[in-house]
Amino acid sequence: PPSHNLEMKHLPGADPELVLLSHRYEELERIPLSDMTREEINQLVQELGFYRKETPDAPVPEEFQFAPARPLPTLPPRQAPTTDSETLPEREEREHPDL
Repeated sequence: PPSHNLEMKHLPGADPELVLLSHRYEELERIPLSDMTREEINQLVQELGFYRKETPDAPVPEEFQFAPARPLPTLPPRQAPTTDSETLPEREEREHPDL
């Protein structure tokens, strides 16, 4: 059954594993699948938040477009992470509202 943004690649001679990538295609985690049944793998994929499409060309609901690799909730999408020095003035403003 097709899953949204989940790609299966068969590598001859390699142990099967699920490789989780960030939205920048950076490797986050590798989960070995060789000891799991098909049902267990399907359950794992659902628990990780992948959306399962009914058919290969079925539309994907908007809330699942970037699932499960969602941007960090503290950062707006398409913005470089800020350093602590850049967020420091914000903290000072909150600590001293009278200034």
